[in-house]
Amino acid sequence: MAHARFFAVAALAAITAGCQAIPREQTVAQYCAAENHQNDGVCRLKVEIDGQSVALADTDMRLSEARSVADNAAASAAAAQATADAAMARANEAAAQTDQVVCETRTIQNSAIGTCRPGFSLTSCTQTRYTYRAGGMSILREINDQQCRFNSKVLEMQVRCCAAASSGAVPEDTLIKGTPDPVPPPAEPVETSPLRY
Repeated sequence: MAHARFFAVAALAAITAGCQAIPREQTVAQYCAAENHQNDGVCRLKVEIDGQSVALADTDMRLSEARSVADNAAASAAAAQATADAAMARANEAAAQTDQVVCETRTIQNSAIGTCRPGFSLTSCTQTRYTYRAGGMSILREINDQQCRFNSKVLEMQVRCCAAASSGAVPEDTLIKGTPDPVPPPAEPVETSPLRY
């Protein structure tokens, strides 16, 4: 896009330079009628008149006026290029200052709730271990940027937490052990009487 603007400015500058060698009292139509002038920039230049694009060669504009139009167009194109360059510089500066993101994974065992350390926001929460004896997969009931909550305690979950690098947060993957459910004592054998027939 910047290249297109550059070429437009260069073309207008060439037209302006070409106009300086043109007799000022002639009209553009008269000048462009000559066989050897039809490829000159001023003969190919179009202007907008009442919302319509019109070739300068089709107007009764004097060459001196055409030169003024070309000079104004070149100045406008140069100003537009300067504005585009300034906008690009601001965009590049903003992109350079955009915070990088740092993330960490917390492995939480024997808990129904997963959270992040202060300064980090929760981005995902996944149950990673379960047993069929304990009921299989648990249902994720809530997830937001603060915590995730399952419908019951899970053997293990992994919580992904992220923060902006500029916050000074240093990622560290951690393992957090909760308290496991108590294991019930084995059932005492029940004495049964032998079967009699």
